[in-house]
Amino acid sequence: MQEQNALTDLHVGPEKSDAAVVRDALGVGVAVGLSGFAFGVTSAGSGLTLLQTCVLSLLVFTGASQFALVGAIAAGGSPFTAAAGALFLGVRNAFYGLRLSQVLRLTRAVRPFAAQWVIDETTVVALAQPTRRSARIGFVVTGLSLYVLWNLTTLLGALGAEAIGDTASWGLDAAGPAVFLALLAPMLKTGTERAVAGLAVVLGLGLLPVLPAGVPVLVAALAAPVVLWAQGRRAGGEAR
Repeated sequence: MQEQNALTDLHVGPEKSDAAVVRDALGVGVAVGLSGFAFGVTSAGSGLTLLQTCVLSLLVFTGASQFALVGAIAAGGSPFTAAAGALFLGVRNAFYGLRLSQVLRLTRAVRPFAAQWVIDETTVVALAQPTRRSARIGFVVTGLSLYVLWNLTTLLGALGAEAIGDTASWGLDAAGPAVFLALLAPMLKTGTERAVAGLAVVLGLGLLPVLPAGVPVLVAALAAPVVLWAQGRRAGGEAR
Protein backbone atom coordinates (compact mmCIF):
# COMPACT_ATOMS: atom_id res chain seq x y z
CA MET A 1 0.00 0.00 0.00
CA GLN A 2 2.86 2.37 0.84
CA GLU A 3 4.56 1.65 -2.50
CA GLN A 4 1.28 2.24 -4.30
CA ASN A 5 0.91 5.63 -2.60
CA ALA A 6 4.50 6.49 -3.55
CA LEU A 7 3.83 5.68 -7.18
CA THR A 8 0.69 7.78 -7.10
CA ASP A 9 2.62 10.71 -5.66
CA LEU A 10 5.19 10.39 -8.44
CA HIS A 11 2.61 10.20 -11.23
CA VAL A 12 3.12 13.14 -13.58
CA GLY A 13 1.48 12.05 -16.82
CA PRO A 14 -0.15 9.24 -18.79
CA GLU A 15 0.83 5.68 -18.00
CA LYS A 16 3.59 4.17 -20.13
CA SER A 17 4.18 0.49 -20.81
CA ASP A 18 7.50 -1.06 -19.82
CA ALA A 19 8.24 -1.67 -23.50
CA ALA A 20 7.74 2.02 -24.31
CA VAL A 21 10.08 3.06 -21.49
CA VAL A 22 12.73 0.57 -22.64
CA ARG A 23 12.42 1.79 -26.23
CA ASP A 24 12.87 5.43 -25.24
CA ALA A 25 15.75 4.64 -22.90
CA LEU A 26 17.55 2.56 -25.53
CA GLY A 27 17.09 5.36 -28.04
CA VAL A 28 18.93 7.80 -25.77
CA GLY A 29 21.55 5.25 -24.71
CA VAL A 30 22.43 4.22 -28.25
CA ALA A 31 22.37 7.75 -29.71
CA VAL A 32 24.64 9.22 -27.04
CA GLY A 33 26.74 6.09 -26.56
CA LEU A 34 27.98 6.24 -30.14
CA SER A 35 29.58 9.64 -29.47
CA GLY A 36 32.11 7.81 -27.30
CA PHE A 37 33.92 7.17 -30.59
CA ALA A 38 34.52 10.91 -30.89
CA PHE A 39 35.90 11.02 -27.35
CA GLY A 40 38.25 8.12 -28.03
CA VAL A 41 39.61 9.80 -31.13
CA THR A 42 39.91 13.21 -29.45
CA SER A 43 41.57 11.78 -26.35
CA ALA A 44 44.13 9.83 -28.35
CA GLY A 45 44.75 12.87 -30.53
CA SER A 46 45.45 15.02 -27.46
CA GLY A 47 48.24 12.69 -26.36
CA LEU A 48 46.57 10.32 -23.89
CA THR A 49 47.43 6.65 -24.13
CA LEU A 50 44.92 3.94 -24.97
CA LEU A 51 44.84 2.84 -21.33
CA GLN A 52 44.34 6.38 -20.01
CA THR A 53 41.55 7.01 -22.50
CA CYS A 54 39.68 3.83 -21.62
CA VAL A 55 40.13 4.31 -17.86
CA LEU A 56 38.61 7.79 -18.15
CA SER A 57 35.47 6.37 -19.74
CA LEU A 58 35.26 3.44 -17.33
CA LEU A 59 35.70 5.45 -14.13
CA VAL A 60 34.68 9.03 -14.91
CA PHE A 61 31.83 8.25 -17.32
CA THR A 62 30.52 11.76 -17.83
CA GLY A 63 31.04 12.91 -21.38
CA ALA A 64 31.14 16.69 -20.93
CA SER A 65 33.78 16.43 -18.21
CA GLN A 66 35.85 13.98 -20.24
CA PHE A 67 35.80 16.22 -23.32
CA ALA A 68 36.66 19.25 -21.17
CA LEU A 69 39.63 17.42 -19.69
CA VAL A 70 41.16 16.21 -22.94
CA GLY A 71 40.30 19.47 -24.71
CA ALA A 72 42.17 21.51 -22.12
CA ILE A 73 45.17 19.17 -22.32
CA ALA A 74 45.17 19.34 -26.12
CA ALA A 75 45.13 23.15 -25.93
CA GLY A 76 48.23 23.13 -23.74
CA GLY A 77 46.61 23.57 -20.35
CA SER A 78 48.15 22.06 -17.24
CA PRO A 79 46.74 18.75 -15.96
CA PHE A 80 45.58 20.49 -12.76
CA THR A 81 43.64 23.18 -14.63
CA ALA A 82 42.16 20.59 -16.96
CA ALA A 83 41.11 18.40 -14.03
CA ALA A 84 39.59 21.39 -12.19
CA GLY A 85 37.46 22.32 -15.21
CA ALA A 86 36.28 18.74 -15.59
CA LEU A 87 35.49 18.57 -11.88
CA PHE A 88 33.33 21.68 -12.00
CA LEU A 89 31.33 20.23 -14.87
CA GLY A 90 30.97 16.93 -13.02
CA VAL A 91 29.64 18.54 -9.84
CA ARG A 92 26.20 18.84 -11.45
CA ASN A 93 25.85 15.06 -11.19
CA ALA A 94 25.81 15.35 -7.41
CA PHE A 95 22.73 17.56 -7.64
CA TYR A 96 21.14 15.09 -10.07
CA GLY A 97 21.75 12.40 -7.47
CA LEU A 98 19.83 14.33 -4.81
CA ARG A 99 16.74 14.44 -7.00
CA LEU A 100 17.07 10.88 -8.29
CA SER A 101 17.42 9.50 -4.77
CA GLN A 102 13.91 10.78 -4.07
CA VAL A 103 12.47 9.47 -7.32
CA LEU A 104 14.13 6.04 -7.51
CA ARG A 105 14.37 5.26 -3.77
CA LEU A 106 16.96 2.54 -4.24
CA THR A 107 18.25 0.39 -1.40
CA ARG A 108 21.48 1.36 0.38
CA ALA A 109 23.30 -1.64 -1.12
CA VAL A 110 22.46 -0.55 -4.69
CA ARG A 111 23.09 3.20 -4.38
CA PRO A 112 26.93 3.13 -4.69
CA PHE A 113 26.65 1.22 -7.97
CA ALA A 114 23.81 3.37 -9.28
CA ALA A 115 25.83 6.52 -8.53
CA GLN A 116 28.17 5.66 -11.42
CA TRP A 117 25.25 6.08 -13.83
CA VAL A 118 23.97 9.39 -12.49
CA ILE A 119 24.59 11.57 -15.54
CA ASP A 120 22.63 13.95 -17.78
CA GLU A 121 21.01 11.28 -19.94
CA THR A 122 19.88 8.91 -17.19
CA THR A 123 18.51 11.84 -15.19
CA VAL A 124 16.53 13.20 -18.14
CA VAL A 125 15.02 9.80 -18.95
CA ALA A 126 14.22 8.92 -15.33
CA LEU A 127 12.60 12.25 -14.48
CA ALA A 128 10.47 12.13 -17.62
CA GLN A 129 8.69 8.96 -16.46
CA PRO A 130 5.21 9.02 -14.84
CA THR A 131 5.79 6.37 -12.14
CA ARG A 132 8.61 5.13 -9.91
CA ARG A 133 8.65 1.76 -11.68
CA SER A 134 9.08 3.34 -15.12
CA ALA A 135 11.67 5.77 -13.72
CA ARG A 136 13.73 2.86 -12.43
CA ILE A 137 13.45 1.00 -15.73
CA GLY A 138 14.41 4.13 -17.68
CA PHE A 139 17.38 4.80 -15.42
CA VAL A 140 18.73 1.24 -15.58
CA VAL A 141 18.24 0.73 -19.33
CA THR A 142 19.68 4.12 -20.22
CA GLY A 143 22.62 3.71 -17.85
CA LEU A 144 23.47 0.17 -18.93
CA SER A 145 23.17 0.71 -22.68
CA LEU A 146 25.05 4.01 -22.53
CA TYR A 147 27.83 2.69 -20.29
CA VAL A 148 28.46 -0.35 -22.49
CA LEU A 149 28.32 1.56 -25.78
CA TRP A 150 30.28 4.57 -24.53
CA ASN A 151 33.17 2.41 -23.36
CA LEU A 152 33.12 0.21 -26.44
CA THR A 153 33.13 3.14 -28.84
CA THR A 154 35.79 4.91 -26.76
CA LEU A 155 38.04 1.91 -27.29
CA LEU A 156 37.27 1.80 -31.02
CA GLY A 157 37.85 5.54 -31.37
CA ALA A 158 41.20 5.41 -29.59
CA LEU A 159 42.31 2.46 -31.71
CA GLY A 160 41.21 4.17 -34.92
CA ALA A 161 42.71 7.59 -34.12
CA GLU A 162 45.86 6.89 -36.12
CA ALA A 163 43.87 5.87 -39.19
CA ILE A 164 41.75 9.03 -39.04
CA GLY A 165 44.73 11.36 -38.76
CA ASP A 166 44.29 14.94 -37.60
CA THR A 167 41.25 14.90 -35.29
CA ALA A 168 40.91 18.67 -35.34
CA SER A 169 40.14 18.67 -39.07
CA TRP A 170 37.18 16.34 -38.47
CA GLY A 171 35.68 18.45 -35.71
CA LEU A 172 34.97 15.36 -33.60
CA ASP A 173 35.86 17.20 -30.41
CA ALA A 174 32.61 19.15 -30.81
CA ALA A 175 30.43 16.03 -30.72
CA GLY A 176 30.34 15.70 -26.94
CA PRO A 177 29.49 19.33 -26.17
CA ALA A 178 26.88 19.28 -28.96
CA VAL A 179 25.14 16.27 -27.40
CA PHE A 180 25.28 17.92 -23.97
CA LEU A 181 23.72 21.14 -25.29
CA ALA A 182 20.98 19.21 -27.11
CA LEU A 183 20.00 17.59 -23.81
CA LEU A 184 20.34 20.78 -21.78
CA ALA A 185 18.44 23.21 -24.02
CA PRO A 186 14.92 21.76 -23.46
CA MET A 187 15.48 21.90 -19.69
CA LEU A 188 16.04 25.69 -19.67
CA LYS A 189 12.42 26.62 -19.04
CA THR A 190 12.64 29.67 -16.77
CA GLY A 191 14.12 33.10 -17.37
CA THR A 192 16.65 32.54 -14.61
CA GLU A 193 17.91 29.30 -16.15
CA ARG A 194 18.24 30.91 -19.58
CA ALA A 195 20.05 33.90 -18.10
CA VAL A 196 22.55 31.66 -16.30
CA ALA A 197 23.18 29.61 -19.45
CA GLY A 198 23.55 32.72 -21.60
CA LEU A 199 25.97 34.43 -19.23
CA ALA A 200 28.00 31.22 -18.89
CA VAL A 201 28.35 31.04 -22.68
CA VAL A 202 29.40 34.70 -22.89
CA LEU A 203 31.99 34.29 -20.13
CA GLY A 204 33.35 31.01 -21.48
CA LEU A 205 33.69 32.11 -25.10
CA GLY A 206 34.68 35.70 -24.32
CA LEU A 207 37.55 34.70 -22.06
CA LEU A 208 38.74 31.82 -24.23
CA PRO A 209 41.32 33.91 -26.16
CA VAL A 210 42.81 35.59 -23.07
CA LEU A 211 42.91 32.91 -20.36
CA PRO A 212 44.80 29.61 -20.21
CA ALA A 213 43.00 26.50 -21.45
CA GLY A 214 40.49 25.19 -18.93
CA VAL A 215 40.22 28.43 -16.93
CA PRO A 216 37.28 29.93 -18.93
CA VAL A 217 35.15 26.94 -17.87
CA LEU A 218 35.91 27.70 -14.22
CA VAL A 219 35.04 31.38 -14.64
CA ALA A 220 31.81 30.48 -16.45
CA ALA A 221 30.67 28.70 -13.29
CA LEU A 222 30.27 32.15 -11.71
CA ALA A 223 27.27 32.80 -13.97
CA ALA A 224 24.81 31.22 -11.54
CA PRO A 225 25.70 33.26 -8.41
CA VAL A 226 25.95 36.46 -10.48
CA VAL A 227 22.48 36.03 -11.96
CA LEU A 228 20.97 35.07 -8.59
CA TRP A 229 22.62 38.08 -6.94
CA ALA A 230 21.27 40.43 -9.65
CA GLN A 231 17.77 39.01 -9.29
CA GLY A 232 17.95 39.35 -5.52
CA ARG A 233 18.88 43.03 -5.80
CA ARG A 234 16.12 43.65 -8.30
CA ALA A 235 13.56 41.91 -6.09
CA GLY A 236 14.76 43.94 -3.11
CA GLY A 237 14.41 47.17 -5.07
CA GLU A 238 10.89 46.33 -6.16
CA ALA A 239 9.92 45.49 -2.58
CA ARG A 240 10.85 48.99 -1.50
